[in-house]
Amino acid sequence: MGCDGGTIPKRHELVKGPRKVEKIDKNAELVAQWYYCALSQEELRRPIVACELGRLYNKDAVIEFLLDKSSDKSLVQAASYIRSIKNVTELNLADNPAWKGDKGNTKGDKYDDIQCARFICPVVGLEMNGRHRFCFLRNCGCVFSERALKEIKTEVCHRCGVPFQDDDVIILNGSKDDVEVLKKRMEERRLKSKGGKKSKKCKAAESVSQQDTTEDSPGPVKTAKDYMNTNSGERKQIVFTKSAEANGSSSASGKISKASAGTTKRSIVDSEEKSEAYKSIFTSHSSAKRSKEESSNWVTHTAYYF
Repeated sequence: MGCDGGTIPKRHELVKGPRKVEKIDKNAELVAQWYYCALSQEELRRPIVACELGRLYNKDAVIEFLLDKSSDKSLVQAASYIRSIKNVTELNLADNPAWKGDKGNTKGDKYDDIQCARFICPVVGLEMNGRHRFCFLRNCGCVFSERALKEIKTEVCHRCGVPFQDDDVIILNGSKDDVEVLKKRMEERRLKSKGGKKSKKCKAAESVSQQDTTEDSPGPVKTAKDYMNTNSGERKQIVFTKSAEANGSSSASGKISKASAGTTKRSIVDSEEKSEAYKSIFTSHSSAKRSKEESSNWVTHTAYYF
């Protein structure tokens, strides 16, 4: 059993106790959130964008995710609320003058200071390394520390002068409570945008229907005098005989009634212009009116016919 040579095992070597909860290194967590993209896990590089929940991404990674969502299911579920490039905002970040990056670490023997960040707050000067709460404005994308917005209370952006409201302030990499509040705001904004689109479509449909009704509605009835007063090229030709002009309106009305009577429908049998062969096609011709004995034998009838 492995106890040769007089070795005495202890209790913790033989009995397995409960597993210890693994503690997450806070420094490593902060570095992963503030220095690396939440989608591609690559180092953040400009242009940098942020979603409505305050997570940081590379813009190239977001575009690739929107074009092809079949790469990784876990990433698709984590960023399922990003449906288009309009759901993210490009950030306007202020560079840290003390940031050197990898320029001074050519030999690999230099100490990397985690506290030193690449970007800072342009108002207070705090470094964006995760130790301080930062937020951005959804209207313009400018990034500030939460302390700057609390100390200098204005309704206009400190950097570009764009007006904003409290709902437009989104906290970067906030806590669980902050993320829940941002989710509620995001859902409310999307519902409002859907309602606005539906109302615009209804208004457009109503305007089109009103235009159709105005086009289809008949205009005022014009008399003969109105037609005569119009331009010579657009006048309607109204035929009046000389006798109607001499005898007055009574004879004119009689002529009009005769003309209208002449335009009534007549049977083709009475017309003299058509030939007998053409007239025989129609049922009104005398050849079509036959008795039962003269009718052809191949036509079949039911028992009720006879």
